[in-house]
Amino acid sequence: MSQDKAKIIVYYDGSCPKCVKDRANYEKLAGKAGENVCWLDITGREEQLREIGIDPHKALTELHVKDENQRILSELDAYILLMSKVPLLRPLAWLIGLPLIRPLLARIYHWQVNRRLSQSGRL
Repeated sequence: MSQDKAKIIVYYDGSCPKCVKDRANYEKLAGKAGENVCWLDITGREEQLREIGIDPHKALTELHVKDENQRILSELDAYILLMSKVPLLRPLAWLIGLPLIRPLLARIYHWQVNRRLSQSGRL
């Protein structure tokens, strides 16, 4: 498998309606570029997550992505990688990575995730 055809793996919360919707929206925007993304629902896979070095609790509170080089990225790094694969989303990936934007987005992101998990009784 060539480097540019290597798949990335997105570990997402399939028990979260918003996460499922976000995945569908990504796949719609990605089109053919989405063929190089493999989605893995983390629900009930705590042991498998531990085996690859992902804390199951962190997997619920932060998006994790395994890149083409088998490195695991989380939180905004994971989003930046995922968005950079889709031409339409590349400018957003760049914006998210800016030093003044990134810390603010990280706080908002964690606040939203913790609120969602708390409301669903999963925190």
